Parts: sequence; C-alpha cells; structure tokens
Amino acid sequence: MMPDLNMLSVFALVAEERSFRAAGERLGVSRSAVSQTIRRLEESLGIALVRRTTRSVSLTEAGEQLYEDVAPAIAGMRVALRQTEQWRDRPRGQLRLAVSSIAERFLSGPFLTGFIRANPEIQLDVTVTDEEFDIVAEGYDAGVRLGEVIEQDMIAVAVAGDERQLPVCSPAYLDSFGIPRHPADLAGHRCIGWRPSPKAVPYRWEFAEAGKDFSVAVSPEVTTNDMALMIKLAVAGAGITFGMEESFRPFIERGELVALLEDYCPRFAGFYLYYPSRRNLAPKLRALVEHVKRGK
Repeated sequence: MMPDLNMLSVFALVAEERSFRAAGERLGVSRSAVSQTIRRLEESLGIALVRRTTRSVSLTEAGEQLYEDVAPAIAGMRVALRQTEQWRDRPRGQLRLAVSSIAERFLSGPFLTGFIRANPEIQLDVTVTDEEFDIVAEGYDAGVRLGEVIEQDMIAVAVAGDERQLPVCSPAYLDSFGIPRHPADLAGHRCIGWRPSPKAVPYRWEFAEAGKDFSVAVSPEVTTNDMALMIKLAVAGAGITFGMEESFRPFIERGELVALLEDYCPRFAGFYLYYPSRRNLAPKLRALVEHVKRGK
C-alpha cells in the first residue's frame, strides 16, 4: 500500500523536530496521534524510519534517505499553500463578467471606475452580451441580467431598483406622425426594434392594462442589437423605439426624446449581479458584491 501525502508530511515534521510531541504541537494533534501515523507509514513501506527511545527520536538510515528525498517537495507544497492562501484574503486576479447591454447603471463609467480604483489588483474582463447561457460552463465568475431571466439556483444581488420600459421618439416625429394613444396604435407607426442576435425574432414590446400584461408585435422598419443605434435613430426622427427608461433618461431630460404611453408601462424587478454559490466566495467576487451593495 502506498502511503498518502498526509503521512509523509507528518514524517517530515518529526524529522525536522526530532520529537513526536513537538510535531504534534505544530499539527494541533496529540503525541500518540503522531506516533500512530509514523507507525502506519513504516508498516506501509515495510521498513523502520524512526528510532524511538524514552528521551529522544532519531531517524534510521532509511528514514534519513526518505527525508532527504521528500523534504524539498514538502517545502514546495507548503510554499504553494501559503501563496494560495493569499488569494483567500486579497481581492486579486481576473474577474470575468457577462453583462447585459442594457444594464446602464452597472456599465456606467463611474460605477466600474470606482470598483477598479478600490481594487487595483483585480483585472476586469467584461463581455457585453444579451445572449442567455450558462455563465459557469462558459468560465465567467458572474453575470448581470434582469431578475426575471436569472435561474433560481443562482445567488442574486440587486444592482439598482425597479426598472420599466418605455416607447420614446423625437418631438419632430410626433409633429409629423401624431401621438399614439394606446399601445395598439403602434402598429401604424414607424418603429425601431431590437433583437439580441441575428437569428432571434424582434423583441415584442410589453405593456400592461388594468393589471394584465400584454405585448405588441410591431413591424420595425429598422431592427438592431445595438441600443446606441436605436437611440440615435429615434433622436434623428426615424421613428419610435422601445427600451429601458434608464437608457433614455438623459435624452428625455435634454428634450431630444419624448416618453410615450407611460400609463401602460409598469415597473418590474431590475438588474441583478448573479453568481452560482456563496460557499468559499473568491475575494475578487466578494469585493464586487460589496461594491454593488454599497452603490445601490
């Protein structure tokens, strides 16, 4: 039977200390536990390694040779473990995130800049994507998505409060084509739609009336996966587009866009940072979770 590494590490301590008691104190176990481990090691190898007397412990010739052979490896493992423990205490290393393109607050410059300034040993690798996939299988530490699409077995931390989606357009478009009074009226308007990927159908615009949710399948004149392009077209008067109020807010405040049909646009759970488990959370991810909680 081959001895396990635990036996060899106990033997190395005995060889260093020349004492079962001192080796036990370093390991936090009794003298007899150390003695039994050495006895099992000797039985597995079929040779005596340690000479025991009432006053001292010394190594046999075989024991001296074994210690000479294993000591460098044992020392290397101790160094490796100490280096690994540093990762437990300090936020460091690459943090890979998959973030929805419409998570405006999370992707804002000030939010992420504050995080990297507070954690200079972390390197952020952010993939902006609206495709749904298993972040663990794809090698990401965490993701940011709307709460409604996050799997229930994930840990989720709110990035901000509730959100809502709005149709918007430019004042010039309203002057030319009039104001839709009900979401059903959108079928007769020029629309700028969104879809997450070329193979996906355009996103249906979602509304609520009298407590009941419903959606409108508009026929977009332009469809894209780029919210920035959607906003540029809407500001230029190309038509009505639909998306997160937070994305449109600066343009609404400047008068470049006008919010429409607000009475039909309910609020819902917003964006969440999500990850698979709280157990042994890496310091780099724990730092991001704490940053999100402080920034809410």
